[in-house]
Amino acid sequence: MPQRQDRTRASICSTAARLIAEDGISDYAQAKRKALRHLGLPENTALPSNSEVDDALRTWQSVFQGDEQTAIVDHLRRKASELMSILQDFRPYLTGSVLEGTAGEYSEIDLQLFADSTKEVEIFLLNRGIHYTHAPPRNERAEAVLVVESDEATANLVIYPTLDERITPKGRDGRPRPRARLSAVQALLADETS
Repeated sequence: MPQRQDRTRASICSTAARLIAEDGISDYAQAKRKALRHLGLPENTALPSNSEVDDALRTWQSVFQGDEQTAIVDHLRRKASELMSILQDFRPYLTGSVLEGTAGEYSEIDLQLFADSTKEVEIFLLNRGIHYTHAPPRNERAEAVLVVESDEATANLVIYPTLDERITPKGRDGRPRPRARLSAVQALLADETS
């Protein structure tokens, strides 16, 4: 029975990874539920952890997308670096799939900003002619999400109160979520070109 459960778990992981990579699903829970339906498994089937799906995604991308996926990550990191340079007043951090190297064709750049108020960031963007729209915050700590779109990339500017910069963000699984300042993103880009 344990071997069958391991195979089922591995099937869910690989199917969820394919859905994330090919269909642009960014929510791991949604990808796992959709994988269950694709595989014809009951809804009460034990699901793998996000880190298991993440490992399967990295494997899937290296096998099936290789250089293409690497180029996408590099492009999005460059766009993130440019935007972070503009937004230095708000101490930006890059998070999510672009930082972690699992970004795909449909991925968006996720930046955390820290400001006294959302209006402060909005006025800053307006003064620079940067168009944005509002999106619903993903968690209760975020004050707002401003979406900046261009032909080359979409960025979600997630605005937090200034004091929240000291709080280490955690993922749904309780593990600390990686985040990187501009200097770390620039170092990643330098490593990619060397």
